[in-house]
Amino acid sequence: MSNAASILVVEDERSMREFLQILLRRHAYEVTAVDGGAEACALLAEREYDLVITDLSMPQVGGLEVLRRAKHLHPATEVVMITAFASAETAIEAMKAGAYDYLTKPFKVDEVLVTLDRALEKRRLVRDNQVLRQQLSDRFHLDQLIGRSAPMQRVFELLRQIAPSRASVLISGESGTGKELVARAIHALSERRERSFVAVNCGAIPEALLESELFGHVRGAFTGAVGNKEGLFTVADGGTLFLDEIAELTPALQVKLLRALQERTIKPVGSTSERAVDVRILAASNRNLERAIREGVFRSDLYYRLNVIGLELPPLRERRADIPLLAEHFVRKYAAEAGRALRGLDAPALARLCDYDFPGNVRELENLIERAVTLAQGDEIGVAVLPELRAAPPGGETPAHITLPGPGLDLDTHIGTIERTLLQQALDRTQGNRTDAAQLLRLSLRSLRYRLAKYALAGEGDTPKP
Repeated sequence: MSNAASILVVEDERSMREFLQILLRRHAYEVTAVDGGAEACALLAEREYDLVITDLSMPQVGGLEVLRRAKHLHPATEVVMITAFASAETAIEAMKAGAYDYLTKPFKVDEVLVTLDRALEKRRLVRDNQVLRQQLSDRFHLDQLIGRSAPMQRVFELLRQIAPSRASVLISGESGTGKELVARAIHALSERRERSFVAVNCGAIPEALLESELFGHVRGAFTGAVGNKEGLFTVADGGTLFLDEIAELTPALQVKLLRALQERTIKPVGSTSERAVDVRILAASNRNLERAIREGVFRSDLYYRLNVIGLELPPLRERRADIPLLAEHFVRKYAAEAGRALRGLDAPALARLCDYDFPGNVRELENLIERAVTLAQGDEIGVAVLPELRAAPPGGETPAHITLPGPGLDLDTHIGTIERTLLQQALDRTQGNRTDAAQLLRLSLRSLRYRLAKYALAGEGDTPKP
């Protein structure tokens, strides 16, 4: 079977039709030529062509009708218009109908070949993207998740098992590993897929507003409550509610959420009545909730209610086999958005990515590829547009000089000493600014406050506790 691009030429002028037929066959294209729009439309109903070249002005069935028919039957087919009477109006009309470009008679051979080459390159890019998406779907894809590594295949298998149930799922993993994508995949594979999927970041909404966002409020419940408002539990009724950064909930809200999960009812702020809701809860955190329980900042009963099924996402450094697949996916994505024909990453660039630990995980890889696609000069991404990528793994390197003493040690006391030292260093470096110190230590502000109180340290605005 020929791999040559297939072109349908539609031209009622015999000499022009034969000229195009000879020219295109000389350049190894598979050419079918017809003398009218009616015959062209009949052929388009039978098969798909890579490209259609059609005269604009023809008796009975004109070029615009051929164009519309081609795009209706085969949206990926590119169409180039030919006209002896070009005008702004006809050009705009053709472009609006989906034409790739138009040529004005008389035209030069080079002009025809360049236009066709560009149109076919766009067609190839679209087709390659379709093939890639199908390959990913067939082999390494689950909803919006991509991975061929053993850790991700285990995640996929668990997702397929848990999706049909109504059990709560606690998704854990570092920032950037795709926790919300996992939640969306669970919803998409469940019987609730036709109902709402609602996501809320518990750490991004001010504490004073979060209860109203979750449960709603009635008119007059507080200053500014000028009317009744449905909460996200109500919006997600019959569907799925994804609670991201669940560790950021205050103790008071943890109690109310626990009651909502146990009783399957909610009470809007300011209301005296409850209403039943049917919501599947998916929760996520990049913090260790078991540690948060030990620290007294997260309720154990809520944890067990959320963690009916636990699902931990591996960091990208533990699934390096997925880096080439993910990188190629992001190259295709951002090249298509930019209208560029990029072949992908060259071998040295791909090797650099595979050697990197990606502390920001898949999100960092995606941002890096988006930048590389923007800066790439040729048709392939090389190391010149990649950063040095020398970041240390998350959490920093383990000091080589730490050894266990012969008689042993009190581990809790030793870890406490290290923690107190790092807290103090963070405060010193930020001149006591707790927000900046929390960012340095990758902690939430609430978790930092807890630790400062634990070790009787004071940041800006803190009062040391005995």
